[in-house]
Amino acid sequence: MHASTVRSLLVRGMLAGLIAGLLAFAVAYVVGEPPVDGAIAVEEAQAAQEAHAGHGGGAAGAPEAAGEEEGAVSRPVQSTFGLATGVLVYGVALGGIAALAFSFALGRVGRFSPRATAALTAAAAFTTVYLVPFLKYPATPPAVGNPDTIGKRTTLFFLMILLSVLLGLAAVVAGRRLAPRLGNWNATLAAAGGFVVVTAIAFAVLPANDDAVKAGFPAALLWEFRLASLAVQAVLWAVFGIVFGALAQRALTSRTAAADASAPLGAPLAG
Repeated sequence: MHASTVRSLLVRGMLAGLIAGLLAFAVAYVVGEPPVDGAIAVEEAQAAQEAHAGHGGGAAGAPEAAGEEEGAVSRPVQSTFGLATGVLVYGVALGGIAALAFSFALGRVGRFSPRATAALTAAAAFTTVYLVPFLKYPATPPAVGNPDTIGKRTTLFFLMILLSVLLGLAAVVAGRRLAPRLGNWNATLAAAGGFVVVTAIAFAVLPANDDAVKAGFPAALLWEFRLASLAVQAVLWAVFGIVFGALAQRALTSRTAAADASAPLGAPLAG
């Protein structure tokens, strides 16, 4: 694929990521923010109980905590501008990366149209980058886990992402190599089965996040937050696949038409 075509797809991928990020932000604000507010309320209630139980020690610590909160970003700003900034930057960045993955996959994973390849790329990215790590280390609201182990938990989560992506790439390579012997359908099933088996082994080997949620945290609120997190990612990647597929289809079709029109009359067309 020509470098100018890759650049064009990269720009369109970032644009599609921006559009997907806007819709994902809407879902995150409507569906995701209420569980976060609930988790903060639970944390504040537990802190108040601990301060009350500590009598004098808890009262002495209250002014210091209040002073720290005054210098922090307010909750309304976090839930609006901060959330929008984070989701949009995330969408644009992943949109560009997914566009590069699309440029590599187009024509290499089967005779799919650009629109279908974009949908497959988005589905694969959602599965490997989010769904598989989520199944092993599901999302938790802020301030509900042990702060002493947040570094360990973050490392395990990103390790799971890296492992999932590598296993996904290995499954694609295995499927391509098995296709001449087994056929496309059987090779795809075999590669997918191998991915599931190896992922299950990784789930069993990697340690669990037993201290990711404090004891006594409401289970209903926890699952509400996790389902909201899953919904945000699903909307992000679904919208990206649809929008980028349409943009890529139009861009590649127009470039092919322009190349055909510029070919000398009677000259054989490439491909």
